[in-house]
Amino acid sequence: MTHPHANILGTVGNTPVVRVTHNVPEDVELYVKLEAFNPMGSVKDRLALGIIEAAERDGTLKPGQTVIEATSGNTGIGLAMVCAAKGYPLVVTMAESFSVERRKLMRFLGARVILTPASEKGTGMIAKARELAEKHGWFLARQFENEAGPDIHSSTTAEEILADFGENGLDYWVSGFGTAGTMKGVARVLKARSPRTRIIAAEPDNSALLSSGVVQPFNDDGSAAASHPAFRPHLMQGWTPDFIPKLAHDVIKAGHIDEICPVPGAAALRCARDLARAEGILCGISSGATFAAALDVARRAPKGSRILAMLPDTGERYLSTPLFAEIEEAMNAEEQQIAASTPRFRFDAAPAAAAPAAPVAASAEALAEVQALISDPEEPVVLFALEWCEFCWSVRKLFAAAGIAYRSVDLDGAAYRDGDRGGAIRKALAQVTGVPTIPQIFVGGTHVGGATETFDAVNDGRLQKMLAELGHAADTTGIGNAYSFLPAWLHPRKPAPDQAA
Repeated sequence: MTHPHANILGTVGNTPVVRVTHNVPEDVELYVKLEAFNPMGSVKDRLALGIIEAAERDGTLKPGQTVIEATSGNTGIGLAMVCAAKGYPLVVTMAESFSVERRKLMRFLGARVILTPASEKGTGMIAKARELAEKHGWFLARQFENEAGPDIHSSTTAEEILADFGENGLDYWVSGFGTAGTMKGVARVLKARSPRTRIIAAEPDNSALLSSGVVQPFNDDGSAAASHPAFRPHLMQGWTPDFIPKLAHDVIKAGHIDEICPVPGAAALRCARDLARAEGILCGISSGATFAAALDVARRAPKGSRILAMLPDTGERYLSTPLFAEIEEAMNAEEQQIAASTPRFRFDAAPAAAAPAAPVAASAEALAEVQALISDPEEPVVLFALEWCEFCWSVRKLFAAAGIAYRSVDLDGAAYRDGDRGGAIRKALAQVTGVPTIPQIFVGGTHVGGATETFDAVNDGRLQKMLAELGHAADTTGIGNAYSFLPAWLHPRKPAPDQAA
């Protein structure tokens, strides 16, 4: 039964198990556990909550102390949620090669993200986290060695699986390994209480650390002493860092892994896309890889077998990765054909010309207000805008990037609502400029134009020169083509000129 939660942390866990039927052998039952149903969309929400609450209990994390951790993203996102809910500052270190969506989500949740060189791999981001923790006295979460990770999976994930399938009701449990908290915490419970369940560990076929037979060297504190020689870059973010974590070593040493299944990157992508299109299940690359391993097991399993695959996260944080490389923003040929099958909103035909509306004279008061706004020497840059117009926000982002101070006159804002003051100013603005569209930009009383004209003025240096003559600076170093600030659904309409000095 549902009930009100004291905060977001009460929604962690109790994720659903769903049967998958498409492209699955008919004589087996294949299920997936959807960890994307955790509040931040991944299995690492469990680990994050477990680590923080264990550290609170034993006193290693003090009230208000900064938490720091190295992460490929999902652990950091989970920690950002937990720290936000509990009031801890959070700093994460992350290799620059991991998806942009992850770092934006963590920053959105209030975390600070420190990027490390991709060439330094996972060991590099861990080393940076340790340096920062020692330098500033921060609490280091140590997800790869921290027993709180396996413990929360033993008390939650494993118990949920047993509740869904019963003891000895599941024949195969399939999971990838990254931190290995899920693997260790679930495997030891299943081995004790559901001994017929075979534990299948999946790893990238081109970076097969577990099956290499090469022993991972460890430091005295359990951290990896060096990169594993079998590591190679692979697609599965969150899987298989460039070392075997202590928690994964523990599972191997305990003999809890019955089989290691190598997964090609192409199979991971294909299975993630198939799950979306055939089952309506949106998941990431590592989930696709785990499902690929589960399919391999299903093809070999005895009739009547019941198989459960862990799907660790959602697909939305993979938009900038190869998973979405074939997904276009613009309409494809088929979509264009559908659009053209009815007359409305056809991009292949010019819209019917509307009869020009009779011009409405602006009031003297509105004209005077426009003149006063654009003539203020204290605020020489004036942006006449709408609060949430994408083109207005494009100009705002450009000005922010260039350090240009400006006044924004938001004509649809609350301050301009009474008596349709904003509408009156807009009529006056159209009369002054001869242009009815928004935004419109003025510098020192001179009309620059709308968004595209302003971008042109930045690209050719005119805007910088106008500001300099008024004693105001603009730093456009590194901005490149100003048209890049336009909304993503618009392609740049003009080539980038040489950046003006």
